[in-house]
Amino acid sequence: MVLAGSAACGTVENLSAGQKLDKAFDKLGEQRSLSFELDLDTDAATLKALDDDAQPGEEMPDEMAELLSDARISVSVQSKKPLEKSGEKDFTGMALKFSGPDGDLFEYRLVGDYTYARVDAEALGRMSGSPMPPADELPDSAGAFKKLLAGEWLKVSTKELEEAGGPLSGAEGREPSAEPTLDAKTQKKLTGALRKVIAKEVEFKTSGDSDGTEHIKATAPFRTLMTELFDALGPLAKELPPGGELPTAKDFKDAPNEKVTADFTLKNGELTEVSVDLAKLAEKAKVKKFALVMRVSKGERPTAPAGATEVRMDEIMEDFFGGFAEAELDDEAFMEDAQG
Repeated sequence: MVLAGSAACGTVENLSAGQKLDKAFDKLGEQRSLSFELDLDTDAATLKALDDDAQPGEEMPDEMAELLSDARISVSVQSKKPLEKSGEKDFTGMALKFSGPDGDLFEYRLVGDYTYARVDAEALGRMSGSPMPPADELPDSAGAFKKLLAGEWLKVSTKELEEAGGPLSGAEGREPSAEPTLDAKTQKKLTGALRKVIAKEVEFKTSGDSDGTEHIKATAPFRTLMTELFDALGPLAKELPPGGELPTAKDFKDAPNEKVTADFTLKNGELTEVSVDLAKLAEKAKVKKFALVMRVSKGERPTAPAGATEVRMDEIMEDFFGGFAEAELDDEAFMEDAQG
């Protein structure tokens, strides 16, 4: 939205692009449900090339490169109100899924009063180089944790999860935790500062096809844009929510200043995809294709998976430690018998 408003401050072409982006984002905000998918448009060889300067023994494993090159993060949200007017208490369902080349690796859903989750522990362990024990080798005392390792759906009260300090929130019927927010006056200052920089540094170009598809490309030199954006935020630092210190020009001095392009795809005026070309930021590595892509679509209502086992947070922790302790004792007994 800042980008769209900034375009309207520039040339005639920027003005046209800004108006189209404004309308496209307005349409998204009017929806009550939304889905988007994030992935890297690249291959494993490119990721390995980007990691070429890693210290011996710290190189990216081939399995991890394969996973990241084919990984997708899918998110769906549904609200009782238009998304632009929704607060946390208005969301009636959320879902997140992390998928790799061999299928879904992790998934959670917030539906009603429950959070549902499942993992492919074997695949995640293999990719990370830290394998988990097979579920069928754990004792029955591992309980819910054994079911989790087996890839079964578990469900836990979202209220209990929040009380235990869990990171998931947003289901209907709960009071959200208080978080620092910007007041309207500070938001206006922030938006104005960012728009001035973007209007100055970002160049917009538009092109269209006969089928109603249109591309709006926003291009800017990376180091210059990032340096000026955070310089503009500097005077507002005391008015922003507490957190880490803002980066300075010194932090970006070694960053490449190649031009980076974000390509917004509109279909009949609606935003369907955003692709940010990062290949030129690779510097010394020979990179042919390296982009971050977000695809947008109408949201699907998250549903509760059938057959989920209800558990408590303390039960999962007890099963985790109990199951592993018993398995470890069995291993020690086996070693003693073998030595004896």
